[in-house]
Amino acid sequence: MIGLVVVGAAGRMGRAVLETARQDAVFHVKDCVDPAQRPAWAAELPWHGDLSRSLSAGDVVVEFGGPAAAADAAARCAAAGAGLVSGSTGLTQDQQAAIDRAAKQVAVLRSANFSLGVLALRQALRAVLPMLADWDVEIVERHHRLKKDSPSGTALHLASDVDAARSNTASSLRHGRDGSVGPRPASEIGVHAVRGGTWVGDHTVLLAGEGEWLELRHVAQDRTAFARGALQAVRFVATAAPGLYHLEAAANLTS
Repeated sequence: MIGLVVVGAAGRMGRAVLETARQDAVFHVKDCVDPAQRPAWAAELPWHGDLSRSLSAGDVVVEFGGPAAAADAAARCAAAGAGLVSGSTGLTQDQQAAIDRAAKQVAVLRSANFSLGVLALRQALRAVLPMLADWDVEIVERHHRLKKDSPSGTALHLASDVDAARSNTASSLRHGRDGSVGPRPASEIGVHAVRGGTWVGDHTVLLAGEGEWLELRHVAQDRTAFARGALQAVRFVATAAPGLYHLEAAANLTS
Protein backbone atom coordinates (compact mmCIF):
# COMPACT_ATOMS: atom_id res chain seq x y z
CA MET A 1 0.00 0.00 0.00
CA ILE A 2 1.28 3.46 -0.91
CA GLY A 3 0.86 6.28 1.59
CA LEU A 4 -0.54 9.20 -0.41
CA VAL A 5 -0.43 12.87 0.56
CA VAL A 6 -2.29 15.30 -1.71
CA VAL A 7 -1.16 18.94 -1.74
CA GLY A 8 -3.72 21.31 -3.21
CA ALA A 9 -6.42 18.93 -2.05
CA ALA A 10 -9.25 21.48 -2.21
CA GLY A 11 -8.64 22.24 -5.89
CA ARG A 12 -10.16 20.57 -8.92
CA MET A 13 -7.20 18.29 -9.55
CA GLY A 14 -6.70 17.51 -5.88
CA ARG A 15 -10.28 16.38 -5.57
CA ALA A 16 -10.06 14.27 -8.75
CA VAL A 17 -6.92 12.53 -7.47
CA LEU A 18 -8.50 11.83 -4.09
CA GLU A 19 -11.72 10.47 -5.53
CA THR A 20 -9.83 8.23 -7.94
CA ALA A 21 -7.33 7.02 -5.33
CA ARG A 22 -10.06 6.06 -2.89
CA GLN A 23 -11.36 3.56 -5.44
CA ASP A 24 -8.02 1.69 -5.55
CA ALA A 25 -6.82 -0.38 -2.59
CA VAL A 26 -3.19 0.24 -3.58
CA PHE A 27 -3.43 3.77 -2.20
CA HIS A 28 -3.90 4.87 1.40
CA VAL A 29 -4.84 8.55 1.62
CA LYS A 30 -2.65 9.59 4.52
CA ASP A 31 -3.31 13.30 4.41
CA CYS A 32 -4.89 16.16 2.47
CA VAL A 33 -3.04 19.47 2.55
CA ASP A 34 -4.56 22.80 1.61
CA PRO A 35 -4.79 26.21 3.34
CA ALA A 36 -8.45 26.38 2.31
CA GLN A 37 -11.14 25.26 4.73
CA ARG A 38 -11.99 21.57 4.51
CA PRO A 39 -14.84 21.22 1.95
CA ALA A 40 -17.93 19.19 2.72
CA TRP A 41 -16.97 16.40 0.28
CA ALA A 42 -13.76 15.80 2.32
CA ALA A 43 -15.45 15.49 5.70
CA GLU A 44 -14.09 11.97 6.29
CA LEU A 45 -10.54 12.70 5.14
CA PRO A 46 -7.57 13.90 7.24
CA TRP A 47 -6.94 17.60 6.53
CA HIS A 48 -4.10 20.03 7.34
CA GLY A 49 -3.29 23.54 6.25
CA ASP A 50 0.38 22.81 5.48
CA LEU A 51 2.75 19.94 4.83
CA SER A 52 4.93 20.28 7.92
CA ARG A 53 3.57 17.27 9.85
CA SER A 54 2.37 14.97 7.11
CA LEU A 55 5.37 13.12 5.68
CA SER A 56 7.24 9.90 6.38
CA ALA A 57 9.85 8.03 4.38
CA GLY A 58 8.20 6.00 1.64
CA ASP A 59 5.17 8.29 1.26
CA VAL A 60 4.43 9.89 -2.11
CA VAL A 61 3.18 13.45 -2.38
CA VAL A 62 0.96 14.45 -5.29
CA GLU A 63 1.16 18.20 -5.68
CA PHE A 64 -1.27 20.46 -7.54
CA GLY A 65 -1.04 23.42 -5.17
CA GLY A 66 0.68 26.04 -7.34
CA PRO A 67 4.32 27.06 -7.88
CA ALA A 68 5.10 27.99 -4.26
CA ALA A 69 3.52 24.76 -3.01
CA ALA A 70 5.59 22.78 -5.51
CA ALA A 71 8.86 24.22 -4.23
CA ASP A 72 7.83 23.72 -0.59
CA ALA A 73 6.73 20.14 -1.23
CA ALA A 74 10.03 19.38 -2.97
CA ALA A 75 12.08 20.57 0.00
CA ARG A 76 9.94 18.68 2.51
CA CYS A 77 9.95 15.47 0.45
CA ALA A 78 13.73 15.57 0.20
CA ALA A 79 14.04 16.04 3.97
CA ALA A 80 11.59 13.23 4.77
CA GLY A 81 12.63 10.71 2.11
CA ALA A 82 9.24 10.88 0.38
CA GLY A 83 8.64 10.76 -3.36
CA LEU A 84 7.04 13.64 -5.24
CA VAL A 85 4.67 13.81 -8.20
CA SER A 86 4.38 17.48 -9.13
CA GLY A 87 1.89 18.98 -11.56
CA SER A 88 1.95 22.73 -10.94
CA THR A 89 2.95 24.91 -13.89
CA GLY A 90 4.33 28.44 -14.13
CA LEU A 91 7.32 27.85 -11.82
CA THR A 92 10.05 30.47 -11.48
CA GLN A 93 13.71 29.55 -11.94
CA ASP A 94 14.17 29.41 -8.15
CA GLN A 95 11.15 27.14 -7.73
CA GLN A 96 12.39 24.84 -10.48
CA ALA A 97 15.79 24.78 -8.78
CA ALA A 98 14.09 23.52 -5.60
CA ILE A 99 12.60 20.66 -7.64
CA ASP A 100 16.01 19.86 -9.12
CA ARG A 101 17.67 19.80 -5.70
CA ALA A 102 15.05 17.45 -4.31
CA ALA A 103 15.52 15.08 -7.25
CA LYS A 104 19.10 14.46 -6.13
CA GLN A 105 17.75 12.86 -2.95
CA VAL A 106 14.34 11.38 -3.84
CA ALA A 107 12.34 10.37 -6.90
CA VAL A 108 10.52 13.33 -8.43
CA LEU A 109 8.21 13.11 -11.44
CA ARG A 110 7.18 16.39 -13.05
CA SER A 111 4.57 16.84 -15.74
CA ALA A 112 2.55 19.76 -17.04
CA ASN A 113 -0.17 17.33 -18.07
CA PHE A 114 -0.81 13.84 -16.68
CA SER A 115 -3.12 12.69 -19.44
CA LEU A 116 -1.73 9.64 -21.22
CA GLY A 117 -3.61 10.89 -24.28
CA VAL A 118 -1.55 14.09 -24.26
CA LEU A 119 1.59 11.97 -24.01
CA ALA A 120 0.39 10.11 -27.11
CA LEU A 121 -0.25 13.48 -28.82
CA ARG A 122 3.34 14.55 -28.17
CA GLN A 123 4.68 11.27 -29.51
CA ALA A 124 2.50 11.57 -32.62
CA LEU A 125 3.77 15.11 -33.20
CA ARG A 126 7.38 13.97 -32.93
CA ALA A 127 6.67 11.20 -35.42
CA VAL A 128 5.23 13.47 -38.14
CA LEU A 129 7.56 16.45 -37.80
CA PRO A 130 10.47 14.90 -39.77
CA MET A 131 8.13 14.31 -42.72
CA LEU A 132 6.77 17.90 -42.61
CA ALA A 133 9.98 19.80 -41.99
CA ASP A 134 8.95 22.94 -43.90
CA TRP A 135 5.34 23.13 -42.70
CA ASP A 136 4.15 25.95 -40.43
CA VAL A 137 3.16 25.03 -36.87
CA GLU A 138 0.50 26.75 -34.76
CA ILE A 139 -0.65 25.60 -31.32
CA VAL A 140 -4.03 26.52 -29.85
CA GLU A 141 -4.98 25.64 -26.27
CA ARG A 142 -8.32 26.12 -24.49
CA HIS A 143 -8.85 26.07 -20.72
CA HIS A 144 -11.44 27.18 -18.19
CA ARG A 145 -11.75 30.81 -17.18
CA LEU A 146 -10.07 30.25 -13.77
CA LYS A 147 -6.73 28.93 -15.07
CA LYS A 148 -4.01 31.31 -13.86
CA ASP A 149 -1.04 30.69 -16.17
CA SER A 150 -0.97 31.25 -19.90
CA PRO A 151 -0.10 29.63 -22.22
CA SER A 152 -0.53 26.21 -20.67
CA GLY A 153 2.49 24.15 -19.71
CA THR A 154 1.35 21.50 -22.19
CA ALA A 155 1.31 24.01 -25.06
CA LEU A 156 4.85 25.06 -24.17
CA HIS A 157 5.97 21.43 -24.13
CA LEU A 158 4.45 20.90 -27.57
CA ALA A 159 6.29 23.96 -28.84
CA SER A 160 9.50 22.68 -27.27
CA ASP A 161 9.02 19.37 -29.11
CA VAL A 162 8.83 21.31 -32.40
CA ASP A 163 11.93 23.36 -31.56
CA ALA A 164 13.87 20.21 -30.69
CA ALA A 165 12.84 18.42 -33.88
CA ARG A 166 13.85 21.39 -36.01
CA SER A 167 17.00 22.29 -34.08
CA ASN A 168 15.83 25.85 -33.47
CA THR A 169 18.56 27.60 -31.51
CA ALA A 170 16.51 30.56 -30.31
CA SER A 171 13.00 31.05 -29.02
CA SER A 172 10.60 30.93 -31.96
CA LEU A 173 7.34 31.48 -30.08
CA ARG A 174 4.82 34.14 -31.03
CA HIS A 175 1.96 34.69 -28.60
CA GLY A 176 -0.83 36.08 -30.75
CA ARG A 177 -0.59 38.58 -33.62
CA ASP A 178 -1.74 42.17 -33.87
CA GLY A 179 -1.17 44.86 -36.43
CA SER A 180 1.18 44.75 -39.39
CA VAL A 181 3.55 42.00 -38.29
CA GLY A 182 4.79 41.12 -41.77
CA PRO A 183 5.12 37.70 -43.37
CA ARG A 184 5.29 34.72 -41.05
CA PRO A 185 8.90 33.57 -40.47
CA ALA A 186 9.45 29.92 -41.35
CA SER A 187 10.73 29.03 -37.87
CA GLU A 188 7.91 30.78 -36.00
CA ILE A 189 5.59 28.75 -33.72
CA GLY A 190 2.31 30.47 -32.92
CA VAL A 191 0.99 29.69 -29.44
CA HIS A 192 -2.53 30.91 -28.71
CA ALA A 193 -4.33 30.66 -25.36
CA VAL A 194 -8.13 30.68 -25.13
CA ARG A 195 -9.83 31.08 -21.75
CA GLY A 196 -13.51 30.72 -20.92
CA GLY A 197 -16.29 28.59 -19.53
CA THR A 198 -15.39 25.22 -18.09
CA TRP A 199 -13.03 23.76 -20.71
CA VAL A 200 -10.96 21.13 -18.89
CA GLY A 201 -8.18 21.03 -21.46
CA ASP A 202 -8.06 21.17 -25.26
CA HIS A 203 -4.80 21.25 -27.23
CA THR A 204 -4.58 21.44 -31.01
CA VAL A 205 -1.43 21.41 -33.13
CA LEU A 206 -2.00 22.74 -36.65
CA LEU A 207 0.59 21.90 -39.31
CA ALA A 208 0.10 23.87 -42.52
CA GLY A 209 1.77 23.09 -45.83
CA GLU A 210 1.24 24.18 -49.41
CA GLY A 211 -2.35 23.36 -50.33
CA GLU A 212 -2.91 21.00 -47.38
CA TRP A 213 -2.87 20.92 -43.61
CA LEU A 214 -2.92 18.45 -40.73
CA GLU A 215 -4.49 18.79 -37.29
CA LEU A 216 -3.50 16.83 -34.20
CA ARG A 217 -5.84 17.36 -31.27
CA HIS A 218 -6.44 16.09 -27.76
CA VAL A 219 -9.53 16.94 -25.69
CA ALA A 220 -9.86 16.11 -21.99
CA GLN A 221 -13.52 15.61 -21.10
CA ASP A 222 -13.02 15.54 -17.33
CA ARG A 223 -10.18 15.56 -14.81
CA THR A 224 -10.33 11.82 -14.19
CA ALA A 225 -7.97 11.42 -17.16
CA PHE A 226 -5.36 13.54 -15.39
CA ALA A 227 -5.98 11.87 -12.02
CA ARG A 228 -5.42 8.39 -13.45
CA GLY A 229 -2.16 9.49 -15.03
CA ALA A 230 -1.01 11.14 -11.80
CA LEU A 231 -1.70 7.98 -9.81
CA GLN A 232 0.14 5.94 -12.40
CA ALA A 233 3.07 8.28 -11.77
CA VAL A 234 2.69 7.68 -8.02
CA ARG A 235 3.05 3.94 -8.55
CA PHE A 236 6.28 4.56 -10.44
CA VAL A 237 7.75 7.05 -7.97
CA ALA A 238 7.00 4.79 -5.00
CA THR A 239 9.78 2.39 -6.05
CA ALA A 240 12.00 4.58 -8.25
CA ALA A 241 15.54 5.64 -7.45
CA PRO A 242 16.27 9.33 -6.79
CA GLY A 243 16.12 11.40 -9.95
CA LEU A 244 13.99 13.75 -12.02
CA TYR A 245 11.52 11.85 -14.20
CA HIS A 246 8.84 12.67 -16.74
CA LEU A 247 5.55 10.93 -17.46
CA GLU A 248 7.13 8.77 -20.17
CA ALA A 249 8.92 6.88 -17.39
CA ALA A 250 5.60 5.74 -15.90
CA ALA A 251 3.63 5.33 -19.12
CA ASN A 252 4.20 1.59 -19.46
CA LEU A 253 2.74 0.75 -16.07
CA THR A 254 -0.71 -0.77 -15.86
CA SER A 255 -3.35 1.39 -14.20
